[in-house]
Amino acid sequence: MAKLQDMFSQARRAQNGGGMGFLGKSKPETKARAAALIVEVTRIASGSAEAALKAGADGVLFHWDGKDAAQLETLEQETKAAQASKEDTVTGLHITAGWDKLDQDTFKQLKEAGVQYVILPFNAPARLLTVESKDLEKVVTVPMQKGETYPLYIHNLTAFDGIAAAMLDFQLPDAIGTMSIEEVLDYRAVREAVRFPSMIHVKNTVSEADIYTIRTLDVQALVLTADNVTETTKKHIKNLRELLEKVHLDEKERENPSVTSIK
Repeated sequence: MAKLQDMFSQARRAQNGGGMGFLGKSKPETKARAAALIVEVTRIASGSAEAALKAGADGVLFHWDGKDAAQLETLEQETKAAQASKEDTVTGLHITAGWDKLDQDTFKQLKEAGVQYVILPFNAPARLLTVESKDLEKVVTVPMQKGETYPLYIHNLTAFDGIAAAMLDFQLPDAIGTMSIEEVLDYRAVREAVRFPSMIHVKNTVSEADIYTIRTLDVQALVLTADNVTETTKKHIKNLRELLEKVHLDEKERENPSVTSIK
């Protein structure tokens, strides 16, 4: 199941509220956004996933060092709570170490814990892309490097099977919204070479101007990182979601001037 692609697509579509059937669980009305919003929680802590979703996240991404198997029990509790809070939520795992020990059994264990995709760095073993893992998608981190031939080098990723998306590890400047066309072109060349649906990290201080510039990179999801989902984090999530909704509506109004904003 292409859970990531479903999340990317759903973010671009407005959804009406209401229940499914006479006794169906009611769903909140959601506005279309310029990109999906993922909250990356660096600590697997009880209640963090549900809190992020209620604040407006489309998905939650956890961290795991690949060693502490006891953390997977808490992870399973969190993924179940997340999917109970929002049944179409997408939960991922950023594996930060221990890649050489990963195998098919590990991926099966992660799937059973409710993980729907894993993020792997460039230095992870290539064999992991071919490990059979039904319903567990793989995302590869793509770093940004200088050089005219780098986009050609990155384009070779398309030769690999088993990649569902890319995490663009671009260190964008603090003042993203002031970037010139020339500056953006360096990043765009790599983005175009990647071809896969892509995600990129943003800071909690991102502005409307920043979002418009990020849109020129044609990414499908923004990733906001937090150590834990505090009240302040919830405000950042809410603000970022509102920005994504506004930018999407502005883009639609430019494409079709007859579209009017509903306040």
